[in-house]
Formats: sequence, structure tokens, C-alpha cells
Amino acid sequence: MNKPSLATTVPRGEEEMASAAAAAASATSSKKTMLRVLIFPFFATSHIEPFTDLAVRLVAAGPAVEATIAVTPANAPVVQSLLRRRGQPEYVKIATYPFPAVEGLPEGVENLGRATEADAWRIDAAALSEHRMRPAQEALARAQSPDAVVTDVHFAWNVRVAGELGAPCVAFSAIGAFPTLALHHLERVDVDDGDADVVTVPQFPAPSIRVPRAELPEFLRGHERYSMLSKIVPVQDCFCQAMNTSSELERQYCEMYMRHGYAKRAYFVGPLFFSSSSPSPSPAGGGVDDQQSQCIGWLDSKPSRSVVYLCFGSLTHVSDAQLQQLALGLEAAGKPFLWVVRDAGNWTPPEGWSERVGDRGLLVTAWAPQTAILGHPAVGAFVTHCGWNSVLETVMAGVPVLTWPMVFEQFITERLVTEVLGIGERLWPCGAGLRSTRHEEHEVVPAGDVARAVTAFMRPGGAGDAARSRVTDLAAKCRAAVAEGGSSHRDLRRLVDDLMEAKAKRS
Repeated sequence: MNKPSLATTVPRGEEEMASAAAAAASATSSKKTMLRVLIFPFFATSHIEPFTDLAVRLVAAGPAVEATIAVTPANAPVVQSLLRRRGQPEYVKIATYPFPAVEGLPEGVENLGRATEADAWRIDAAALSEHRMRPAQEALARAQSPDAVVTDVHFAWNVRVAGELGAPCVAFSAIGAFPTLALHHLERVDVDDGDADVVTVPQFPAPSIRVPRAELPEFLRGHERYSMLSKIVPVQDCFCQAMNTSSELERQYCEMYMRHGYAKRAYFVGPLFFSSSSPSPSPAGGGVDDQQSQCIGWLDSKPSRSVVYLCFGSLTHVSDAQLQQLALGLEAAGKPFLWVVRDAGNWTPPEGWSERVGDRGLLVTAWAPQTAILGHPAVGAFVTHCGWNSVLETVMAGVPVLTWPMVFEQFITERLVTEVLGIGERLWPCGAGLRSTRHEEHEVVPAGDVARAVTAFMRPGGAGDAARSRVTDLAAKCRAAVAEGGSSHRDLRRLVDDLMEAKAKRS
């Protein structure tokens, strides 16, 4: 009889114990070499999306990075949908913490995109409230014990929490260098001092940026003016600042950010979204394929660069009166259009409008695959609210824009698009009427003005073609920036390496 092998002579229990010990040792070793990053985005899909993209990019940038996205329960489906569309990366996880009870806010409403216009301020107020928000976020951070914390600028206390954990804190900005710097500089002056209706951004590089007082964010004007800088993350106390932008897109403003010491270190790692040809995620992940098929199938039937695409983002509330004029203006313009109305409420198009427009127009009243739409060759122009994600997507797709800003910093970002980059024009010309970040002040843009702007911009050899030439050139540069070896790719690698080095020093 053959002698049993050594393996078969070892008692089964001892073998399992040895295997378990080896596995535990391997896990401990892996934990020591793994960079574990905990990420806190603000309660809006327009923030959650770039923060999720940052998590995906961080994991892809290094073989030993694990990212956990921390959100409240009602926002978890948003992240899940995003991750499904990005291939469900193995080392990107989701952790939840409770949203605080807020008087007047319905239970389960934890995202600005789901709040009514009257309730949106309640979410903002809760987000900026340390006594309401910090306990749950801090408890999660201590339980996770990460090697680095990435925080939205709303959560100032996370700098101190990270410091107590011995972890570097990364302030991540969901908007670009231009609007960030403009807001910093505008906070240095009293915009209500004097009789001028227009404010010039002080100490800013050419071209001079002038903004009517009515178009400034509300926290900068009026009796309710307060210092935003006193309520958001003190960036100079952070390990670094990362931005969803590229030095190829905002070169002089990125250089200004580094040169004047707005942060200890700065990394320009965008555009972060997955791909200009990949579909955007739906908020809940349902009906995605059907909606994508409808939009893309319709676009397939239209000539190249013939379609005007309109979308005002996930946070904008457009009045019924304005929707009515916009519908009539698109009808009068005579151009094919794909129009996304995210918050239609009880609004219906003018009587007989759908029949008159026919197949020339497609009205979408839910989620739409924006990156796929912009990447379609039939799209010739984008009417946009100048939200930062939309600006990045249209640049990467090489589509010129007609601007229609509505809230927050969008009127400032408009100046970057139209006056600095020259990749679009205002839909409503200067002097045509009052625009304002306060919806009750903003005048309704008439149908005739909509029709004239769209017709002129889409005219062959006109302003749209000139803007297209510039944005096409910019698209090539930004694509090169995110490709391996490009400036944004290098900054992302540098961020991972610097966080790894900080971890090693602590160890």
C-alpha cells in the first residue's frame, strides 16, 4: 500500500485553521497596502454623479485603491444606477448613513432633484448644519476608518473629522476653476454697494467678467447676503483640492488657482464622466434601455447636425408660462428638436402643438441619456442651463451651445462658455429682458425670441458653425487630457500616489 501524502496525514481541523490563518494574514497585508477612500457627495444628482465618477477613476488609476461612496438611503439607488452604467467596478462600494429629520420635508426626500421648489432650501439648510449632519457622517467615517476622506465642500466638519482619524481630507469641487474663483473674488466685495446694476469680478484675468447683480447667486446679494466661505469646507486646511475640470479647458484659471495658493495642492482630474458615448445613468435605473432606444432611434432618423437638444438639468424648475413660450418658439423655429422636460408637473403643450410639430420634435418628460444624445451625429446644438456637468459633456461631444442659465453659479459659468471659450451664445441677448437667479424676478422669454435665436444659431455659416469649430478643437484637447499620459490622467495618478505616500508616512 502506498504511503499517504503529507497533506492527507494533517488533521482536517488543523488544515482549516492553517488556511484561515493564511487568509487572515493575506487580508491584513492587503489592508495595509490598499488605499481605502471614503467619499461624501452633496444631496443632488449633479454632485453624486461626478463624485461617483471620481470613485471609479480612483479605483482604475491604482491597483490597490478601494472607494466607498457614502450617501443617505434615498440616494443609494442613484449611485447604484451610476455604477451599473460604469460596469459595476469591484472596488467601488456604497455605504449609507441616515438623513436627519427636517421639519416640513417629506420623509424620503433627500435629494434636491426630488424636492419641490418650495422645499429645496430645507435640504440646503440641513446639509450646511453641523449639528444635524455631522453626527451621522462622523459615525460612518469612524466605523469605516478610511485612509483618506473626499468631501463635498458643503460638509466643512469633515476636515476636522478626517484630522481626528489621522486621514488626509480631499475637498472635491463639482464645478470648475472659473466659477469657483469668480465666486471667491465676488465674496470680497459688497455687490450691493453703489448704484451700478452690473458687478465686475475683481482681480480676475482678462477678459473682464461683468455680471448683472440680478444674475448673481442669492448668497452674494440682498439683505440675506452671508459669507458662503464661512460655511463650506476651508480648502486651505485640507490636504488638497481636486476639481472636475482640465487644465486644457480652463488653463489660465487652473494656473491662477495654483499660483495664488487657494489650496495646498490642486489636482485637475476631469472631465471625469465615463465616456462621451456612454449613456447617462437614470436616477433609479428603471426603463433605461427603453428610453435610450426611443431617443437614439428618433435621432437616427434625422440628418447630421440638424437637431436642437434642450435640457435644463435635474434641479431647475421652469414655470408653465415659460414652458408654453418655449414650446411655441421651437415650433416656429422649424428645426428638429429633442426637448427634455424633467419637472413638467401638470403642464401640457399648447393645444394642437403635438400634431403640428409631428415627428419633427421629440418631447421627453423623464430621464434622458444625455451623453449618448450629445454624442449622436444628428445633434447640432445644445440649449443648456450651464450646469457644470452639462458643460463638460457638451465640450467632450464637440457640440456648440445656446445658453439659458437659471440658478446658482450658472450665470457665471455662462461667461466662461460664451466670453472666454467662445463655444456658444446667449439665447436671450443682453437687454432683451431681465434674467435672474430668483425665479420670481426672471422674465418669461417670449416664443419669438426663442425662434429667432435657434434659427440664427443653426443657420449654415453662422454663429453656430463658428462655435462648433472652437468646441471641436477643445474636445480633442480635453479627450487627450483624460487619455493615458494626458494632464488630467497624470493629475489623477499624482493624487493617488500622494495619498498613498501620506498613508505610508502615517504607518
